[in-house]
Order: sequence, then structure tokens, then C-alpha cells
Amino acid sequence: MSRHDSGLLAEDRASDLVRACRTTVGDQLRSITYFTPEDYTQLYLRSDLSSDADLGSFVEHEAVGFEAHTSYRDSELGDYRYSIRVFEHGFLVRVTNGHEGVFMTTDGLTLRDFDEVAVAAGRILDR
Repeated sequence: MSRHDSGLLAEDRASDLVRACRTTVGDQLRSITYFTPEDYTQLYLRSDLSSDADLGSFVEHEAVGFEAHTSYRDSELGDYRYSIRVFEHGFLVRVTNGHEGVFMTTDGLTLRDFDEVAVAAGRILDR
């Protein structure tokens, strides 16, 4: 998987994703990474964080989200919506559709906050 910062996502959609996530969870937002099955770009990184994270490894793992929509089809739980991952120093929320996705890292949030940021990001991805 390669990393190309320019051209992967239209600037207006990138701005909309950042604005929607920042508006929803404010300063609890740590980062936003947009990805496709082939590529990714980091859209936002909070200023107090280091930019040396291995995003490629995260993206490779989170790309399984493209399969989640079909893997969980017809589940008694209903349609797959998003995933939350819990880490020692924060959380990751992944939202995907058939061909693109975004994951946001955050500090502590309520379940309602996770749902709101996932819905906001999903609406932009579905445009």
C-alpha cells in the first residue's frame, strides 16, 4: 500500500471530513486518515501529537472494513455500521463503504460521541 497525500481525495471532501469530525468530537479528536484499498492519506493530526506513527500498518489492518459489509450481511444484528477499537492511550473509529473509508483516533468519548462521529463521517463518504 502506498501513500500519496495529494489527489487521493478531493479537497472539499477532505475539508468536510475534518470539519464534521472536529465539530462532532472537538479536541478529543487525535487524527483522521482517509483510505481506499490501494492508498491512504492522513487528513488531520492534532498539533500535540507526533507524526511518526506507522499509518501503513493501521491502514492495512483497517482495510478489512471493506469486507465487513459483506461478511456480516444478513446478521441477526443488522447491517454493519462502524467499528471501535480500544487502545491503552486512545480509541480508533473506522467507517467504510464499498470503496473508501476513514478512521479517526480519539481520546475518551462516550458511545454516543462515537456514534455521532461515525455517522457524520459516513454521510460524507456516501456523497
